[in-house]
Amino acid sequence: MVLLHEERTYKIIGACINVHKSLGNGFLESVYQEALEKEFVKQNIPLLKQHKLLVMFNGKPLDKYFKVDFLCFESIILEIKATSFLHNDFKKQTINYLNASGLEVGLLINFGESSLKWKRFINTKAR
Repeated sequence: MVLLHEERTYKIIGACINVHKSLGNGFLESVYQEALEKEFVKQNIPLLKQHKLLVMFNGKPLDKYFKVDFLCFESIILEIKATSFLHNDFKKQTINYLNASGLEVGLLINFGESSLKWKRFINTKAR
């Protein structure tokens, strides 16, 4: 079975693992975001930070938008957290971002636990 954007998502997760190994857990999300941006640049991972994505409704954009922590490779939404565990609300948020944007792949990464945790989401509506 081939995963959608498999090589790119593994590269993103690998960069996150490097950041977590270096910093550990216990910092604010903003610290991980800054460190991750530097790691992405180091690994030549194309990124847009705090990128605004339009919310589509009935095929038309709304005035409202949302900001993703990172948009990598112009196609993968990356949401990062620094909490004691991944709440279902964070999972729903990532899924909503995928559905609203029409993008296919989203990653939810949690730096707040003793080992890095991540979830990969696929937008089946985009396929």
